[in-house]
Amino acid sequence: MPLPNLDMDVMRTLLATQRLGSLNRAAERVGRSQSAVSQQMRKLEEQVGEPLFRRQGRGLVLTEAGDLILSYARRILDLNDEAVRAVRGARVEGMVRFGLPGDFAETWLPAALGQFKRTHPAVRVEVAVERNGVLLERMDRGELDLVLVMGYETRPDAEHLATLPMAWIGSVGGPPAPRAGVPLDLALYNPPCFFRRAGVDALDSANIRWRLAYTTASLQSLWAGVAAGLGITLRTAAGIPSSLRRLGVKEGLPPLPAVELCLHTGHSDLPPALAQLKRVVIETATSNLAA
Repeated sequence: MPLPNLDMDVMRTLLATQRLGSLNRAAERVGRSQSAVSQQMRKLEEQVGEPLFRRQGRGLVLTEAGDLILSYARRILDLNDEAVRAVRGARVEGMVRFGLPGDFAETWLPAALGQFKRTHPAVRVEVAVERNGVLLERMDRGELDLVLVMGYETRPDAEHLATLPMAWIGSVGGPPAPRAGVPLDLALYNPPCFFRRAGVDALDSANIRWRLAYTTASLQSLWAGVAAGLGITLRTAAGIPSSLRRLGVKEGLPPLPAVELCLHTGHSDLPPALAQLKRVVIETATSNLAA
């Protein structure tokens, strides 16, 4: 008996259902009705001969068989999408200049940019890693075409991608913070920096004494200072090194606001190469930063 051919549209719905935790939300994401999505999942279960989901509270979680199918679905879809993009991308030429902050420069975005380069071999990609404000200044001067930045969502060219909670960050095994009667040592970016302002405001509102123990203009230097125990800092949870840990209310620290992650471009009409890179960045961010 021949094995069934799994429908890639169904597998995309499976990924959306797993990521979002409900058929309703998955239906909205893939542009189908809930009944159509339910029918897709039943068909997939019939093809593999095993239930793929079980109820947990008000949501759905994958069964062992569902986890197995999901891992194959990711690989199949990645290969399918790379093949299509490689054929289409071979026709696209030009140059794109992309900027991003250090928070994402060593995590999931390099892989996305590498994939873009493989599928668009005729496109020259220049990447700049800078502080958020510097990236926007360079884009406004015409030096960059597309930038991914945090904290500038009020600009008219901002395209919202995600809301990222801020987090206090300290060294693994470091002393609890704050300690009674001792000012809290902070490791922060040089001003201007909206993370710096948010942290100071939160501590002042909570009447927690602090002192500036370490300042830098480099994210890697900031991580190194925190890892050495020179002070705690605050960023988002994206790309925190393994030598550091998140801190919070249980350590006596005040809550922090969230920061908006947005894409900005200096072009009203995107050239084909830039439009393709923008799509890759959006898809990667949506996949990796989904709530």
